[in-house]
Amino acid sequence: MDFRVFILAISTITVGLVELIVGGILPVIADDLNVSIGTAGQLITVYALVYAVAGPVLLSLTAKIERKKLYLITMSIFLLGNVMTFFSPTFSLVMIARVITSMSAALLIVLSLTITARIVEAPQRAKALGYIYMGISSSLVLGVPLGILITNAFGWRMVFIGIAVLSIGSFILISVFLQKIPTGEVQPLSAQLKALGNKKIVFAHFATMFMLAGHYTVYAYFTPFLETNLQLNQYWISICYFLFGIAAVSGGAFGGGLASWIGSRKSILVVLGTFAISLFVLPYTTFSFPFFIVFMMIWGGLSWALAPPLQDYIIETDPVSSDIHQSFNNSALQVGIAIGSAIGGAVLSHTDSVNSTATVGGAVVVIGFLCAVISLSMGRNKAKLVQEKSVDI
Repeated sequence: MDFRVFILAISTITVGLVELIVGGILPVIADDLNVSIGTAGQLITVYALVYAVAGPVLLSLTAKIERKKLYLITMSIFLLGNVMTFFSPTFSLVMIARVITSMSAALLIVLSLTITARIVEAPQRAKALGYIYMGISSSLVLGVPLGILITNAFGWRMVFIGIAVLSIGSFILISVFLQKIPTGEVQPLSAQLKALGNKKIVFAHFATMFMLAGHYTVYAYFTPFLETNLQLNQYWISICYFLFGIAAVSGGAFGGGLASWIGSRKSILVVLGTFAISLFVLPYTTFSFPFFIVFMMIWGGLSWALAPPLQDYIIETDPVSSDIHQSFNNSALQVGIAIGSAIGGAVLSHTDSVNSTATVGGAVVVIGFLCAVISLSMGRNKAKLVQEKSVDI
């Protein structure tokens, strides 16, 4: 694998840490800034919303800038956003800093994906993208415990100084090892927005959104699930999250490897179908803790396995507009997380059964599976039409 892919993956770990790292330290932040925990929680909500919108918009606005130069400029802004967070004395200034880091992070992540897709050969593309998503997933998984650890030792503001230091390291690595990346064919913003008229890819985005929505319908309320079904204390719950995290981190690499083995199209259906089944079956695996742990890690690994084959499929389907579609797909992921958390909360409030989140989550993933089937069917129909035309000629 191209060494530059690992450099970009390391960079995505640094960038991805910012999103959820405040999740475990919200009470400390709220107390220091004299706001309620609910208000402090908006630091996560606003980040996700800005991230979802900023990625596609900024990618379009910066389409004519050479990719390495753009990456380094954006990383510098990301660095400044974290430094600003450290020095901000009020909640309002911290929120402004979060918006800055969210916008820059959204562009950095999609640049990591698009650059990776360009610097590797097509047969290795899905596997390479898997390493990038391995970096993204590891940052999301490791962010919460890392934030708690640093806060307990040095205070919450040092969390962002730590990320700033890591940003400097990423800046240096990108400067040294990444060559200039041409912009490629640049489309006007209007043409890029018209790319959303490609129903085949729109349904692929829906597949991503509904899979993450189904996943977070359960995962956002995983603690009460463990407490209710397995009567675990905080120590064992932490171990479950740690093991789940290990599995999730490997999910991106697994999805990329699977796509290289059986192809992106088959991988999409295999991952979505297996993931839906895993959610439906999850409540019935708690009769044995060791068995549940094994099954939970399968679920965790599948949770991030869809992205590499789906991104590869998007690039194959519309190479000209693939950059903007990769950004839209990353936004769909963020929207799915938000929707899933809301669905899980609604399920708990109406049923008072934490097991219902798994059933509803599985049903939501089935919707994603159907969206993937529709998208892939359109792809086959189009390929068949082209083949028929060539035969006529």
